[in-house]
Amino acid sequence: MTEALNVGQNQLPLEGIRVLELGSFIAAPFAARLFGDFGAEVIKVERPNGGDELRDWRKTRGTTSMLFRTLGRNKKSVALDLRSDLGREAVKRIVATTDVLIENFRPGTLEKWGLGPDELTRINPDLVVVRISGYGQTGPYKDRAGFGSSAESFAGLRYITGEPDRPAGRAAASMGDTVAGLYGVIGALMLMLQKARGIKSEGPQTVDVALYEGVFSLLESLVPDYDAYGMVRKRTGGHLPGVVPTGSYPTGDGLEVVIGGNSASVFKRLMHAIGREDLAEDATLETTEGRSAREQELNGIIAAWTGARPLSEALDGLNAAGVPAGPVYDAPSIANDEHYLARKMIETHEVVVEDEPELIRFPGVVPKMPGHEGRVQWVGPDLGQHTDEVLRDVAGFTEDELVRLRTPEEVR
Repeated sequence: MTEALNVGQNQLPLEGIRVLELGSFIAAPFAARLFGDFGAEVIKVERPNGGDELRDWRKTRGTTSMLFRTLGRNKKSVALDLRSDLGREAVKRIVATTDVLIENFRPGTLEKWGLGPDELTRINPDLVVVRISGYGQTGPYKDRAGFGSSAESFAGLRYITGEPDRPAGRAAASMGDTVAGLYGVIGALMLMLQKARGIKSEGPQTVDVALYEGVFSLLESLVPDYDAYGMVRKRTGGHLPGVVPTGSYPTGDGLEVVIGGNSASVFKRLMHAIGREDLAEDATLETTEGRSAREQELNGIIAAWTGARPLSEALDGLNAAGVPAGPVYDAPSIANDEHYLARKMIETHEVVVEDEPELIRFPGVVPKMPGHEGRVQWVGPDLGQHTDEVLRDVAGFTEDELVRLRTPEEVR
């Protein structure tokens, strides 16, 4: 990491940082993408034949999915076989000038290849290694295979998600993986900040993130509620137990609005907005317990009000009253919403989907940091697009070594 970086106006805050991604699917790639969004050079290593399997996910045409284009943005793709001596040698040479390595293999895989934190730290004592796995690097379950889906189940999220009379549900996105990626980035930045402050640590600088632990950390007082009150939370559909009124309500034009009226002051405003002054002034509804006891009644009253008017009218009335409310948006609604566009949360990039370039809309960069805004410099690259560039300029490979790398092992 460049010492004493002077980050000027409009300079990306992570310029000068190099990140090596030895990951696939969601968790490690999501973490590395965050570094790339804010200026870090991200080198993504992929297997030569097929690359990251994410390239094929939800792909209906062309050769590379839009999911990979999204998570692979701002990265350089290097095709390397980590099972080969030359591939592992390339990784070691890149590590010598790398600040952060991010991986999400099963525990023990890097060690088997001679690329564990102890070995890599001997090459580069300042390296931070982010390790993301299903169950962490320690504990009796560490060797189990783990994806975000199993992590969400093990952590308790699936048990409380969905309708009470149906099997456990899930969010239609890889929440377990992305949360783990966020924790990985936070951990890496904390260790880098510690180093920048002159605080030295002995041994490998490692961030150990278990997918299930990231999810479990989001579940608030799930276990404390069990110990204190004997409460075992169940599936409650779109409503949170004890948080009343809140949820999704149908509107007269066949759409839905989500309303959060679950604080005392907001509840009063909500009742006034829907013409129920009697309930706004009802002393028995001033507490969470009081509103919870009449949850079904209150939700019925609110649904009757929303169902009698179109979504736009309902939103206007709720927003005017200062009641948190939002439409249940689909992809076209998001892509064309004026607020998304004003905040630059929808960006258009030219992408070859099949044969000719097309204009495709992608999500923008989070968070906003005025004067140091992250940016999408390019979307996910083609497989191996930067192999020669990186191995020549970063790893110091000679032309002979590059030729050897391109030659199948059985032909050498």
